[in-house]
Amino acid sequence: MAAASQASLLLQKQLRDLMKNPVDGFSAGLVDDSNVFEWSVTIIGPPDTLYDGGYFNAIMSFPSNYPNSPPTVRFTSEMWHPNVYPDGRVCISILHPPGDDPNGYELASERWMPVHTVESIVLSIISMLSSPNDESPANVEAAKEWRDSRDEFKKKVSRIVRRSQEML
Repeated sequence: MAAASQASLLLQKQLRDLMKNPVDGFSAGLVDDSNVFEWSVTIIGPPDTLYDGGYFNAIMSFPSNYPNSPPTVRFTSEMWHPNVYPDGRVCISILHPPGDDPNGYELASERWMPVHTVESIVLSIISMLSSPNDESPANVEAAKEWRDSRDEFKKKVSRIVRRSQEML
């Protein structure tokens, strides 16, 4: 239980820091004030990208042994991106468990490290939106479309951005 209370204290501190010093590009808060392990995050589509102007909601779920293990992040807004599974889960290196990659794709230094914070995770997701990695896609269809039919890909993303704005 000690790990969970340490994780809880760390998450409360990160939440206070974000409230005091908001970061451009996203907002974050608790899904429910009684649970510091479930965060609601809204990511604003980065300027000069296909996602520019969109408002994308996600849930960040932290394990009881955070920061030793990474949270999971799942978009609850519609998302079309090579590095987001069809069910909305985000697939980026820093959210993968620490240590060596059993598949050999990632260096240990690219994977989860306890120094990551909510801010560094969300900034990595914003960066992922700016530059998709189609080498090891989570959404094979989106990656194929990104490579082979860029105009179709742009149209889909543009519809998603529009719908996200209508949800406001």
